[in-house]
Parts: sequence; structure tokens; C-alpha cells
Amino acid sequence: MDRLKILDLYNNSSDKTKEKFASKVDSTLEVKLDYDKVDCDYEWLDIMEDTIRYLDNILRNPNRFIVNEEEVIKIELARRVTVESIKHLSRNTNLIQDYDKETGDVKPSKILNINKEESFNTYENRFIYSLIQNMKSFIARKKSMNQTTDSSTLKDNKLLNYSAKTKVGEEEVNISMQLDSKINNNNPIKDESGLSINDRIEKLELQIADLTNSDVYKNLAKLHVALVTSPIKKTNVILKNVNFQYAVKLWNYMQENIDGKNKRIQDNRTYKDTGELKNYIDESFLLNYLAMDTLNKKTTTEEEKKEIKEEASQRIVSTMLDQMLTIDENLTEDELKNIVIKQYEVIKYKNITNIKSLYNIFNKQIDKYLNKFNNLKI
Repeated sequence: MDRLKILDLYNNSSDKTKEKFASKVDSTLEVKLDYDKVDCDYEWLDIMEDTIRYLDNILRNPNRFIVNEEEVIKIELARRVTVESIKHLSRNTNLIQDYDKETGDVKPSKILNINKEESFNTYENRFIYSLIQNMKSFIARKKSMNQTTDSSTLKDNKLLNYSAKTKVGEEEVNISMQLDSKINNNNPIKDESGLSINDRIEKLELQIADLTNSDVYKNLAKLHVALVTSPIKKTNVILKNVNFQYAVKLWNYMQENIDGKNKRIQDNRTYKDTGELKNYIDESFLLNYLAMDTLNKKTTTEEEKKEIKEEASQRIVSTMLDQMLTIDENLTEDELKNIVIKQYEVIKYKNITNIKSLYNIFNKQIDKYLNKFNNLKI
């Protein structure tokens, strides 16, 4: 579309015609809005997806400590006699059944047995166990609050009903217009791999289920350990281990956004517009009239030509003066007149010079042609 033609149509039209048109415009604009936007917040899903691999790293290499279980048992049941067992027997001589003075052999009836076992029941492991429990509860809460919809939605419908009339001289002009615009966007949001929100949640739940099948998680679940609560203790492992840093970040996010909800904006109303929008439509009514007026085949009168010429000159002069005063706002009227007169003389002389140059070129070409013709004749 050539926008310059629209500008020319407007600028080349008589200002009096436009003023007559605008002064008698009687218009009404009815606006109907039907707007409903739902923004679903999936930040929690992004953070959980990013953190799940760090939790897997922790459970594959869990923090543990050695637990010594001491028990006094019959000597025949003992599998291993340690230094601690001998020390305990020396302090508890009542456990000695027989003593051979010749050989110095001691035969105890019972002896201390120490079983050393690895335990996963550390604060750090209980923290991860509690975090996984919280993740499952958080997802379940989102589902119950209908915050796992497959997409954000946008409904934006606009309807304009415009009618107007005016009079230009003896000409009566009427317009009736309806403008309808609709946006109904319910397309599922998908990530780079093509998974929808629901697909991503299902995948996340499977990954969490894998974590609960780890030895650490099952061991702590069997012990019915107490869940960790905020604030999280800043142990050396939690502070310095990168995997635990991501786990703490997820923990804090869930604590701060436990009641996060979708954002919804609605605007449903019908009203009569009397402001800027109506002014824009009134201007478009004028442009429509000027376009229709080009159908008139009448010849422009000398008076109309003179009027258009004067209006164009006034616009050019007004623009020029605005620019000159913008450059130097202290120009006096006499200084302004001198500038205009000098520039007029330069342009006038330039035009005369151009005309003389064209005249000389034209004469040379004519003489050249005549010489060729004369030579041909001879």
C-alpha cells in the first residue's frame, strides 16, 4: 500500500472543505470488549526439572556414617574378637568361665561383639528425603488447584459499531461501519522437545518415582525418620556441595510459593466512546469521504486552484519559519526578512541560469543538426 497517496489525498484537499466536513459531523461509536487472559505460572516446573538431576547425584553418592552396635553374646556365637572385646572382658571378669594357670589361656563364657553398619540416617539425607516428599505434595496441590492446565489462554474480542453523518455544502454524507476483531488462543504450550505441560509433569513424576526407589530413600522411609523443617541447617556438606545448593534453592522456592495461583485478567463491557478512539474514527470518515470525492469528474475552477495553491504555500512557509525559529529563536523580523530576500535572489538567479544553460544546449543541438542536413544535401 502506498501510504503517500493517502497523505497526498488529505494534504491536497481544501482546508475549507475539511473544516466544513468536521464542523458538522454527528457520530456515535459503540465499543464492545470481551477480554479474558489466563497466565499460567510454570516456573515451579522449570525449577524442578532443573533440580531433579542434582537430587539423583546426591542419592547415588549419599552421605553416610558408621554405626557400632555393641552386644554381649555367648562365646560360640562370636564371629570376630576385637581389641574392644578383650578390653571389655578385662573389665568384666565375671564373664570368664575358665582360666588355665599353666598356659595362661582364658575361656570366657560370653564376650562383647561389635557390629559395624553403615547408616544413611544423616541430617543431609533426611533433608533430601523431606524435599522429595515436599515435591510430591507441591505437585498434588497444583493439580487440585487446576494449575496444571496444558496452556495459558487468551480471548480478546473487540467489536466497533460506528455511524455518522455530516453535510458539506448541499451534499449530505452518511456512513455506517462495523469492525470486528477476534483472538482465541488456546494452543498448548510445548517445549523444544515438543512436550506439552501435562507431558512434562508426567515425566517429572516418573523421575521422582525413580528417586523414591533408591536405597537411601527406602531405608529412611523404613526407619520412619522425622521430616526436616525450615530453617535448613547450614552444614558443611549443604553449604559446599553444588548438588545440595540446587536442592536448597528448590526448597526455598516451594516454601515461598506454596499458594501461587494463576493470573487472570478479565474485561467484559459495552460502552459509548467519546474520546481519542472516536476522534480517530471520525478522521477515517473524512478520509473515506475524500476518497469518494475523487469520483467527481468536475474540473477544478481557477478560484479553487488559487485556494489550494495559497494553502500549500502557507503550509510550506509555516514549516520553514518553524524550522528557522527552532534554530535561532532570537531572530528579529528584519533579520528574517533579509534571510528570505537573499535566499529568494539566489534561487531566482539559479533558475534563470538553468534556463539560459538549457537554451544554449538546445541551440547547439539544433545547429549541429542543420549542419548535418546541409552536408547531406550537398
